[in-house]
Amino acid sequence: MKSLPSPYNALIIGSTGGIGSALLDAVRRDPACAFAAGLSRSTSPALDLRDELSISSALKTLEPHAPFHLIIIATGALTLNGIGPEKRLNDLTADQLMASLAINAIGPALILKHLTHLLPRQERCLCGVLSARVGSIGDNKTGGWYSYRASKAALNMLIRSSAIELSRKFPHFVLSALHPGTVKTSLSSPYVTQHNQFEPATSAHHLLDVLDTLSAQDHGGFRAWDGQSIEW
Repeated sequence: MKSLPSPYNALIIGSTGGIGSALLDAVRRDPACAFAAGLSRSTSPALDLRDELSISSALKTLEPHAPFHLIIIATGALTLNGIGPEKRLNDLTADQLMASLAINAIGPALILKHLTHLLPRQERCLCGVLSARVGSIGDNKTGGWYSYRASKAALNMLIRSSAIELSRKFPHFVLSALHPGTVKTSLSSPYVTQHNQFEPATSAHHLLDVLDTLSAQDHGGFRAWDGQSIEW
């Protein structure tokens, strides 16, 4: 990461998932990274997106290593309770919609709420949150996938609002929603063809490159893996 202070500290949340583990491996290989931490539901301490106390407690344990100059929230779920994305409106249930919102929107928003004490006030800091192109309302041309689309659209709004507020306290902080592309992970592989998927390491490389090039004018935006802006 060339745009960050050297050395810098990094935090990957969702670090045991396909993209998250690739991101954690990539930053640990960066000679400029002095310390890289990973948190997930299966780490110790555990971070459970559905439990705000576990979020705040896990982040609090990292205070001795603060500030963190690179934070990526690489969480999300497409299949929940054994049920995949809905193809028709008749497939939609309240339970499935609420479960998707809890994991894909509410959990990441609570992470943003509790991580401010880890941020530097006078140094550049980058934060990426994995969203998805299907969360773009303007880009929706096919319909379907109701719960997942709605949860990612909600996440995008939460990111946008958080960016506006956090810029007042952290003038060098850049927050962005990120679309990682179609990645060969357990999340997407059952629902897409094999020929157009990235390996997790490739996606991680692209995402880090995109974050590294973001400026203050990009704060609160929505970017794809190739750096292109995505409409809300």
